[in-house]
Amino acid sequence: MTKKYLFTISTKYQTIATQIRNCFLNFDNQGEWFIRGSRNAIKLFSIDNLVVNVKAFKKPNLINKIVYRYFRKSKARRSFEYASILKEKGIGTPEPIAYQENYDIIGLKESFYACEHLICDLTYRELVETNYPDAENILRQFTQFTFDMHEKGIEFLDHSPGNTLIKNEGNGNYSFYLVDLNRMKFHNQPLDFYTRMKNLSKITPKENMVATMSNEYATLYSKKTEEEIFELMWKLTSEFQYRFYRKKRIKKKLKFWKK
Repeated sequence: MTKKYLFTISTKYQTIATQIRNCFLNFDNQGEWFIRGSRNAIKLFSIDNLVVNVKAFKKPNLINKIVYRYFRKSKARRSFEYASILKEKGIGTPEPIAYQENYDIIGLKESFYACEHLICDLTYRELVETNYPDAENILRQFTQFTFDMHEKGIEFLDHSPGNTLIKNEGNGNYSFYLVDLNRMKFHNQPLDFYTRMKNLSKITPKENMVATMSNEYATLYSKKTEEEIFELMWKLTSEFQYRFYRKKRIKKKLKFWKK
């Protein structure tokens, strides 16, 4: 008989396993909306003194129902496992709690990921879009955080402005937490130079911010000069921005013709 669901919870949270299961089971009609996205949705649930962040992933199409059931780990499972690896390696991310996959006769029907809800002061996006106080200091500490990731062989494929939460710890110190974790690669050695720079190419379109990151990265990475770091980081950033806006233009034209 085919299993109808798979529920996995961290040993740290075994005592509230039933309550977490209920969050998944009652996602549609309980909890407080945090993000009501067109693809994924996030709700907050209170369990004792803990605020749980539950993400419901977009229901897969027919092909992906089969793929995520038999050939590839679901986004929920990857999020849970990758968060656990990040915690082991000392990289900030909200504490992983549990995930659940629900199946039907074809394959994966729906999936959920739960983690501790983290109250942050900003995301990297605020550094890009506003004149945020202490921005240069935050940017330099973010670069140190990313360098540490690279040294530990972690390649975060969605290293983009909205996927790093930033918490002000006081006295000019900041902590960084990665979210949206289902696209990551873990290498057995530090990343090569090209991969490091490509990993930073989606983070900002602003040349002055790339210059600051290059300057800080050069103090940590002795294999390349600041000029070499800036040259490749800015080249890859410019190429990414070109592809990004070209894709947006094509989508806009397709929508026009559909009308």
